[in-house]
Amino acid sequence: MNEVAKTNRSWTRLDESDSRSFMARVMPINIGAMREASMATLEQLHFRLAGAADAEAIANLHADSWRRHYRGAYSDAFLDGDVFADRLAFWTDRLREPDRRRCTILAEDGSLVGFANTVFDDDPRWGALLDNLHVADGHHRRGIGSRLLALTAEAILERPHRTGLYLWALEQNVDAQAFYRAHGGRCVERAPAAPPGGIASRLTGSPTKLRYVWPAELLEPR
Repeated sequence: MNEVAKTNRSWTRLDESDSRSFMARVMPINIGAMREASMATLEQLHFRLAGAADAEAIANLHADSWRRHYRGAYSDAFLDGDVFADRLAFWTDRLREPDRRRCTILAEDGSLVGFANTVFDDDPRWGALLDNLHVADGHHRRGIGSRLLALTAEAILERPHRTGLYLWALEQNVDAQAFYRAHGGRCVERAPAAPPGGIASRLTGSPTKLRYVWPAELLEPR
């Protein structure tokens, strides 16, 4: 059985039965529809909080995910050129020092296979921002994204002031949207996508993004 590494907060061990019951409480997903094989493979994974030494591995996965799923919204020149250097600088800065306002959870299976990054208390209405949720190519449909989402919800529940959760998804990323809807996310807003690093030339045309939300009451244990 695996346990998310303890840092400034205590984490509850999530074995197979714990994971099923927790996700059933916080996410209205049909857990029974998940294959037993998928849940079994989760037990081979290790979940922990990221540190400064993880910046390069996260940047690699992040850049690869953008290349695979954001092409058409982000420019080919950026995705085929500076995207890794951009993500490495970003994650090196973000993970340089521990920050209680953020939580970056890693999923490992010998190497990094997924991560979720959350900014607590980001929005006065919608609450915590799930800024990044990515699973490595070849590791989808193993339940990794679901477990990362459940651990993110748990982290929010452990905060002194519990809030809701929200994220932005590119409108072209229909697979991600289907995943969020299956886990109880509700689309409430459409807006122009921001260019990576604030550099307008990194966008192709005028892509849009969608806000998905989980109100605080949906995250509360039932």
